[in-house]
Amino acid sequence: MRTALSGLEVHRPRNVEDALVSLRDHRLTPLAGTTDLYVALNFGTLDARRFLDLTPLSELREISVRDGVLRIGAMATYTDIIESPLVNTRLPMLVEAARQTGGVQIQNRGTLGGNIANGSPAGDSLPVLSVAEAILILRSASAERRIRFAEFYTGYRTSVLRPDELIIAVEVPDLEGRQWFRKVGTRAAQAISKIVMAGLRATTPRVALGSVAPTVIRLPHTERALTALPADASPNMLDEPVRVLHAEIHPIDDIRSTAEYRRQVAGNLLRRFWTDTARA
Repeated sequence: MRTALSGLEVHRPRNVEDALVSLRDHRLTPLAGTTDLYVALNFGTLDARRFLDLTPLSELREISVRDGVLRIGAMATYTDIIESPLVNTRLPMLVEAARQTGGVQIQNRGTLGGNIANGSPAGDSLPVLSVAEAILILRSASAERRIRFAEFYTGYRTSVLRPDELIIAVEVPDLEGRQWFRKVGTRAAQAISKIVMAGLRATTPRVALGSVAPTVIRLPHTERALTALPADASPNMLDEPVRVLHAEIHPIDDIRSTAEYRRQVAGNLLRRFWTDTARA
């Protein structure tokens, strides 16, 4: 019986160098955990039929700290992240995002690099990487470049990643401050987020939102409004930062939610972020 997966061509590289040469010479579509890719194939929304299977590349699953910088290989799964002492210590908001991404089966297969490359504005890890001001390591057969996460996406599911490049790793500098993550969806996991927010409470606060724009976004105006608050700000003093946030985002109505719901919940999450981190 012919299925949506019939007639696919899959290349399995021996190592990263072999993968990059194959990507350059044969213009293949990278395949990692396939938690999104197989869905697209099944629904007929993906035209690609020639793939590069990255699962043999165990070196891309390494998680380490080098010169004070946390480095997470692009093939690290959500389970790898959840179980990593290094990530739990240095980037706990990413661990929380990983825990709320799908169920155990998805966590065992889905990869951080795949979530980034997929580019969905509802991607649970993306607000965390935005707030953390992560650096993405992109490599081709001939060169490697480092791209600030804030400069990676160019639009809805589009980025500066070239057809001959792979995301090799994500680097996150040491973060000072209290980290925070929340996802709002039909369920806590196994559901696409209606709103997802990450925050860092520091001298200069950072806030990022998913599912309110074509890409994940930082909120610089809202961050400045939070910075202006006194250390002992009362709850009603958050009215101004919430007003700024409402003006700063432009969500849409879609099958999962309405724009007005997203705007209201985003404001509620901002209040929760500030009160939760005040007690931390």
